[in-house]
Amino acid sequence: MGFDQWLSHDNFFELNPVFSRNGGPPRKFEGESSEIVIGEAIQFLAKARERKQPFFAVVWFGSPHEPYSGLKQDLALYDDLPREYSDKQVKLTSNKTGRPTRRPLRDVLQERYAEITAMDRSIGQLREWLKKEELHDNTLLWYCGDNGTPGDGIVTSPFRGQKGNMYEGGIRVPGIIEWPARITKPDISDVNSVTSDMLPTICKLTGTPLPDRPLDGIDLTSMIDGQMSQRSRPIGFWSFDAKAEAKNEPYIEAELQRGTTPLVKMMGDIHTRNFSNFHHPKISAQDFAGSRVLLGNRYKLVVRSKRGGEPTSELFDLRDDPAETKNLVETKPEITAAMRSELRDWQQSVLRSLTAADYE
Repeated sequence: MGFDQWLSHDNFFELNPVFSRNGGPPRKFEGESSEIVIGEAIQFLAKARERKQPFFAVVWFGSPHEPYSGLKQDLALYDDLPREYSDKQVKLTSNKTGRPTRRPLRDVLQERYAEITAMDRSIGQLREWLKKEELHDNTLLWYCGDNGTPGDGIVTSPFRGQKGNMYEGGIRVPGIIEWPARITKPDISDVNSVTSDMLPTICKLTGTPLPDRPLDGIDLTSMIDGQMSQRSRPIGFWSFDAKAEAKNEPYIEAELQRGTTPLVKMMGDIHTRNFSNFHHPKISAQDFAGSRVLLGNRYKLVVRSKRGGEPTSELFDLRDDPAETKNLVETKPEITAAMRSELRDWQQSVLRSLTAADYE
């Protein structure tokens, strides 16, 4: 996928993870997973430093993700969580059986917070190494979450919904950028951004031409410089119904999609995760179904439908109503209609890419 070196896992990982290095045979790495991946990243950066080369590294943490676990010293930091949290039982994976189980929320939160603590410590180790090597000032660090908090990891939230749905509790996550040479004082931006923005932004910053194909993301360099007040294009989200793809021709033969790095969680009857990727030969009316969102600078349109069913829509003003309590579809019909049309056009673009028409 374009990486010169990689340490990979097929899905998510906990303490003492099993990784494959550069596609080689999987092996166990003893220790806390966040510290392991940051340690590996630092080794990669150190080699680039020796060669006096610029570097680009991507780190995906396994934490925080169920089934949770943590080091004793990190767990001990959260011994004083409120006892009443134990009154609620949450569903997650058992570390012992790999099957679904129910456990007290207090115990689960203690492990989740321990994982976050270790991840935070690891990021600190990376930042300290960059300072020691006098690379910190002119290194761009870009951190973000990947989705909203799940039910097994939350007590209260100002937002509606959680991981797995299209409300703000499911898609709004923190983003933090550190670059002392260019961002000289702390600032907060309320401009919405998304991981698709990373490619055009990094290309702009490095003077790299953009690929000649449709891109969802936008260049955020003016936001980094404190000069962006709104996006030029809205953000689209879509839970595409991939089950229907199973009847199509596979992109990659099954053996190459077979998982090799063990999971605690059972995926069916195995402790690895197998994958399925299929061609999408043509676009049909049924393809536009599924939960989807168009997120603008102020308004957010949420549309839900199943294959063959009529769509239902909700419109929210996130400036005045970030908790998404007031559906404005009836009172703002023009905005609703315009956003529905724009959302449909974005879905058409996504489907065109799925047919490979954008890559010929």
